[in-house]
Amino acid sequence: MNKIKMISPSVKNIPWQDKPANHSGAPVWRYSDNPIIHRNPVEGVSRIFNSAVIPYRDGFVGVFRGEQVNGIPNIYLGRSKDGISWEINKEKILFEDENGKPFMPKYAYDPRLVNIDDTYYIMWCQDFYGPSIGLAKTKDFKKFVRLENPFIPYNRNAVLFPRKINGNYIMLSRPSDTGHTPFGDIFLSQSPDLVYWGKHRHVMGVGNSWWENLKVGSGAAPIETSEGWLLLYHGVNGTCSGYVYSMGGAILDIDNPSIVKYRCENFLLTPEEWYEERGFVPNVCFPCATIHDSDSGKIAIYYGAADSYVALAFTHIDEIINYIKKHSSVTESDTEIGKR
Repeated sequence: MNKIKMISPSVKNIPWQDKPANHSGAPVWRYSDNPIIHRNPVEGVSRIFNSAVIPYRDGFVGVFRGEQVNGIPNIYLGRSKDGISWEINKEKILFEDENGKPFMPKYAYDPRLVNIDDTYYIMWCQDFYGPSIGLAKTKDFKKFVRLENPFIPYNRNAVLFPRKINGNYIMLSRPSDTGHTPFGDIFLSQSPDLVYWGKHRHVMGVGNSWWENLKVGSGAAPIETSEGWLLLYHGVNGTCSGYVYSMGGAILDIDNPSIVKYRCENFLLTPEEWYEERGFVPNVCFPCATIHDSDSGKIAIYYGAADSYVALAFTHIDEIINYIKKHSSVTESDTEIGKR
């Protein structure tokens, strides 16, 4: 029985592979048949990566960053029976405004996907006279209605918490600039209605470790646990041969998630395999989603690899929480409420 509880529905058909007997280091292990989505997955799309999936009915559904053959990214819908083999639609998702009129972003990338009160919300980075956050909702994955853009430019890496906290929707994001941002901290913002956003709080900046000494950004939707909110995020190191994106882990306070209770000083996953080290952008592990089963404690992690592939890794709630706590190193700003 799990000592640490995940407060979420059970997912009996979660994709899973047991930890190899010879595994060492952080308790995150890769799927042996990675990557699960390769190059040129559908006609007109050269690469799919940095994508989000969620349980839906008796299977799984996902929103996928598809890099079109003209180089412009957009979002595609995919479905799977087992969470591993995916059928991706050839046509990108057709968004409409709240009056039912077509309302497509000029580009869209790095989507996240969250279920709140039987409504599914998609967040992504898009053009809003500069890079910023797009937001849409659906109940059936047939009709996709765009909502007001939460923030002005420049912003990336947005994801909603899977429930309201103190009566408000909470969204993590990473303010940025127009280019390949060489800085970045994670902030949260609150809204009573998904229209008006405020009460902004700083969550975490770059940590004490070299692997995340340039910038950090939120990844998968936080997982509610008996220890707090489990956040899997990406941290970036600037090296002489370019940026290296690794996956980190932190535990946020359950009622005030701008407070970081624990933060792992070690990376949980860093580029080591060929599909992480070689690709359109080499040396990238970019977490975007998890599927987690509250009964067994199993967690499947979906991450983008080298801006070219979708890969899958696994962990267990007891192991990952205990590892983060054992190797925790928080900064002074981590433990603040995030308001100055």
